[in-house]
Amino acid sequence: MSTHDGTAATSLTAIGDPGSLPEGVRVRDEWVPMPDGVRLHARIWSPVAPDGPVPVLLEYLPYRLDDWTAPRDSERHPWYARHGYASVRVDIRGTGSSDGLFDDEYSEQELRDGEAVIAWLAEQEWSTGAVGMFGISWGGFNALQLAARAPAALKAIVTVCSTDDRYDNDVHYVGGAVLGIDMAAWGATMFAFNSRPPRPEVVGPEWVDRWRERLEANRPMTPVWLAHQERDDYWRHGSAAEDYDGIQAAVLAVGGWADPYRDAVLRLVEHVGAPVKGIIGPWSHQYPDRGLAPGPSIGFLQETLRWWDRWLRGVDTGVEQEPALRAWINEGEPPAAHYAARRGRWVGAEAWPSAATHERVLPLAALRGGDLGPVVVRSPQHTGVDAGRFFPFGNATDLPTDQRAEDGRSVCFDLPVGKAFDLLGTVLVGLSVTSDQPRATLTVRLCDVAPDGSSTLVTRGVLNAAKRQGMHRDDALVPGTPADLPVRLVSTGHRFAEGHRLRIAVSSSYWPWVWPHGTEATVTVDPTASSVTLPAWTRTADDGVSFAEPERSEPLVIERVTPADPLPQRTVTHDVETGEWTLDVDPGYGGGRVYPDGLVFTEDARETYRIRSDDPTSARATSRWAIGLAKPEWSARLETTSEVTADARAFHLVNTVRAWARDGGPDAHEVLVAEQTFVDDVPRTSA
Repeated sequence: MSTHDGTAATSLTAIGDPGSLPEGVRVRDEWVPMPDGVRLHARIWSPVAPDGPVPVLLEYLPYRLDDWTAPRDSERHPWYARHGYASVRVDIRGTGSSDGLFDDEYSEQELRDGEAVIAWLAEQEWSTGAVGMFGISWGGFNALQLAARAPAALKAIVTVCSTDDRYDNDVHYVGGAVLGIDMAAWGATMFAFNSRPPRPEVVGPEWVDRWRERLEANRPMTPVWLAHQERDDYWRHGSAAEDYDGIQAAVLAVGGWADPYRDAVLRLVEHVGAPVKGIIGPWSHQYPDRGLAPGPSIGFLQETLRWWDRWLRGVDTGVEQEPALRAWINEGEPPAAHYAARRGRWVGAEAWPSAATHERVLPLAALRGGDLGPVVVRSPQHTGVDAGRFFPFGNATDLPTDQRAEDGRSVCFDLPVGKAFDLLGTVLVGLSVTSDQPRATLTVRLCDVAPDGSSTLVTRGVLNAAKRQGMHRDDALVPGTPADLPVRLVSTGHRFAEGHRLRIAVSSSYWPWVWPHGTEATVTVDPTASSVTLPAWTRTADDGVSFAEPERSEPLVIERVTPADPLPQRTVTHDVETGEWTLDVDPGYGGGRVYPDGLVFTEDARETYRIRSDDPTSARATSRWAIGLAKPEWSARLETTSEVTADARAFHLVNTVRAWARDGGPDAHEVLVAEQTFVDDVPRTSA
């Protein structure tokens, strides 16, 4: 066996061409043994001729290092190796070509395995014993979760677009309400992703049997998530917010204003006792060096190298002198589903919360021109169709469009902007309400309204009224009795220009972001007892925050395969006769591609959300996936469908999977590997 640069190795060979490696970097694949005998598949980029053992960086996730994440991996792991680190990418148990069976996201097994991987890396003769972890989304989650378990060798982490709160700041619930758009769609995505086969080149001729075993064990996760509608022990597990003091590693937390996890950056900077810094830019759910919308990108790898050198090598790189939080403040711009780059500026906060933030409290009555009367909120069920994607990835239709139609379906409170001002932090809207139903959820949007009437969404927040006294509780409203609802909007950095209007828009529905309750509530808001708290950033001077231009290794060369007649990325249609609204979406995770090793990967997905304007029980979310992997000597393909509906008593889920394999040349017969249907009914509690 040999590594990519031809030097000897005693490991399995990396599949295909891992990309154009920088000079002095080699790559090899290894099996990492777990205590129970399961082996995890790892790829290691390292310096060819180091002066001795080197520190190790780990990225640990389930998305397949042999193909799906290979383009992204090729941009950063070799770069770190060129700068003197062993950079390691590991597939979680039961995913990619790793042994074993996947059980759940962020499970106890996943985290125990992660601790074993860290210990194994620290013990290798080529390792100094100092380990860092980095990752985005799933990889950022488990980096933070493993840091909270404080393994001795883990000295520092860089967590990007992740969260410390699995219940209220992930893809399952928002403000205690079911996150319809991703509770259904992400559950369907992971059901399809976890149904993919191991690679024959890695696991050998028994790959079909291994795949069949994996398929027979695979279960949709959405029924599990829906069975925990309050913040119970299921969600506390893996939530770093449960014990910030348990984190011993140095934490660099990174997020973007177009990403739903950005609040976690502020919480980590505020609460973690270990060395911690935060960066929030204008970015979507992406690494901030990749050039994906919205920019501008930064020299993220160089920034992380300073972090690693300080905490894994003991070099004084100046990171400790950086502001606690470096944040981008967006300029107000016309609404658009895509910005190549946002206008704005960087600011630095010496601590968080910052003394430069002044809380400005305004009664909602003052935003309504002195009208002190009660306001009735009863939004049509399709309010929310212009919300944009929950996870923007930089695609052309990801971001919210003009909010004028949504504003018209909501109750609005406007504040004319005299002198321009900045917001940085969390907006809190306190609503005093009465409801005619025991169940109600309110969504509050903050919009920037230009003189021409166009309305740009700045941020938003949701609160299921049953969670007004805590996410772990279920306190139904008493119809006709006033209740106070503290609605926290997701944090923001935004500049309101002179002559614009700041708008608070309140709606009682927000489909498909929020799954509606089984009965439609009419909510009355008392503006005289309601208020908005604005975090005004008061420092206008240049804070001297800047970043280098992005650097990356030469990315893996892949050929994109586009359909001859592609469907639109995002459409909204209205059946006037039935009153049904349909949102049809291509999630845009990358589509078809051909890899340098000849693998033809196909990926076709569609998400559809339907609801009638007058019937909350008409809500229906469906997802369809078709995935194929093919080489001349083998092929695998699978199809999944997932559907979620609900009535007033329960959620109803149907998930199906079918998978086929060809084990041999083009003339070999394709066989059905598995065909399963899962039907689940989950009682509704607080959601």
